[in-house]
Amino acid sequence: MFEFGIKDFIDIVLVAVMLFYIYRVMRDSRSLNVFSGILIFIVVWLLVSQVLEMRLLGSILDKLVSVGVIALIVLFQEEIRKFLYTLGTHRQVKNLMSIFASHKEKEVKRDKETIMPIVMACMSMAKNKVGALIVIERHTPLNSIMETGDRIDALINQRLIENIFFKNSPLHDGAMIIAGKRIKAAGCILPVSHDLNIPKELGLRHRAAMGISQESDALAIVVSEETGRISAAIGGHFHLRLSAEQLEKFIAQELAD
Repeated sequence: MFEFGIKDFIDIVLVAVMLFYIYRVMRDSRSLNVFSGILIFIVVWLLVSQVLEMRLLGSILDKLVSVGVIALIVLFQEEIRKFLYTLGTHRQVKNLMSIFASHKEKEVKRDKETIMPIVMACMSMAKNKVGALIVIERHTPLNSIMETGDRIDALINQRLIENIFFKNSPLHDGAMIIAGKRIKAAGCILPVSHDLNIPKELGLRHRAAMGISQESDALAIVVSEETGRISAAIGGHFHLRLSAEQLEKFIAQELAD
């Protein structure tokens, strides 16, 4: 006689949660049809091998499943990495990890003296239509991104930011990385997002800002060279046409999280 216990209930719930998160990842990466196809294949495989007990067809499908897992990892490595990153940066997980983190590893609080030079530099560059891309590190280290540019390691300063993004500066086309209270690097290369939902009027700097916000929890600030408008990207979402007050509040709020 079949018995349904608490372990079976937990098993079903865990499988449902896992399928739901896989569905969300596939939906965001526009691979929903692939996800549907995989589910159909799994249902057929279980039906053939477990219910109907067709040995020959079942053994063939077993081989396809073992090979298919490797193929899926290769084809969807970016989606899998993003899924694991999202899981690791979930608020409850970060709160749990913070219990074991030492005092030195905790994020340094940014005060007004740190934020205001960034805001003032962005407003000045926006007024003169000087393009800029500033990435502020949060919890996820950006060391690999810093290696693509030139190391600076200087205190945050409005004039320094403006000089780096001056049109004749050799570093103005790349991104500036800020970590803690220091400008760590400039002229850095960011991953470019190919998201089709990004408005066409937004240029390469905006796509790079979106790319880094999708692959990390960093905050990216963009000053448009064409329009002089200021935008920010975080968590794969844009906040467009920010004023000085909105930008200051936005930076303070996101970095305090």
